[in-house]
Amino acid sequence: MYALLDEEIVESLGTGGFYASTGFLQDRLDAFGEAWGAAAVDVVRVGRLMVGAFQMSDVPGVNSVRVYGRLGGEAALLATLSRDGRPVVYPWASAPGGAAQFVAAWEGPTTGRGIRALRLDVVRQHGDDLRVVWSSTDLFPEGLMVRGYSVRGGEIRVRYEPDYPGHTPGCEGQTEAEAVFRAAPESGTLVRRPGREVNAWHRELRATVAQLFDALAAGDEASLAKLVADAQIRRRLPSTLRPDAACDAADNATNPQSVSVAATAEHTPWALTFQRGGTRWRLVAAGPVLP
Repeated sequence: MYALLDEEIVESLGTGGFYASTGFLQDRLDAFGEAWGAAAVDVVRVGRLMVGAFQMSDVPGVNSVRVYGRLGGEAALLATLSRDGRPVVYPWASAPGGAAQFVAAWEGPTTGRGIRALRLDVVRQHGDDLRVVWSSTDLFPEGLMVRGYSVRGGEIRVRYEPDYPGHTPGCEGQTEAEAVFRAAPESGTLVRRPGREVNAWHRELRATVAQLFDALAAGDEASLAKLVADAQIRRRLPSTLRPDAACDAADNATNPQSVSVAATAEHTPWALTFQRGGTRWRLVAAGPVLP
């Protein structure tokens, strides 16, 4: 199928004029997509390049970004990129020296919670070839799960779920961070700028919870006293207490003052109640959960 697509696009670019326009090529590709059952076929003009994003299947590695231009004075396919996910192409500011650039986004399927895997690549023309000069995988080697993202005006914003102790996939109300990437004029790639956090309280709470479990396991009474003011509660806590992979129960979704955290000790479920005083969280109640 890609051979036919490449032939159609190269022939149109070689003919030039109206036949090389984005509108004409998009109409032709839409017709091909309907005939072949492709999920999405899109073309974008980036400088002198024509860049196509082709979603042919949900099978990993099948989808492609394909770049067309001039090679030895003739229209030709210059390069291809294949990744997992649905490809989307965004034009990007030229690099120093005028080399064409674009952003290729690779979107995974959206989960029931509205998040999906995302990879971002900045691709730059280098002579008759193209190179990935920046990738989100350099910053997030374990992968990036996002709530949403935008690419506009030389800036990329990504709202994602950071990994931190106590983060439980599938739970609501956890900390989400916003990463902001902007074009660096001197290099033409991207630099990261500070972004805001949503539900930052949850990461702060979970840092306190992790300190509690560490203090119990180490028998660190001094650290434990800083986290649990009530001596009776401290004496009741077993050293075998461990975190349980369950969602936390907060009294308020955005600015809670009290949160119940699940734990377990010797196969017995426990409930730990933490309250916030200013910016600090402290354990104020704890006990086994009765059947």
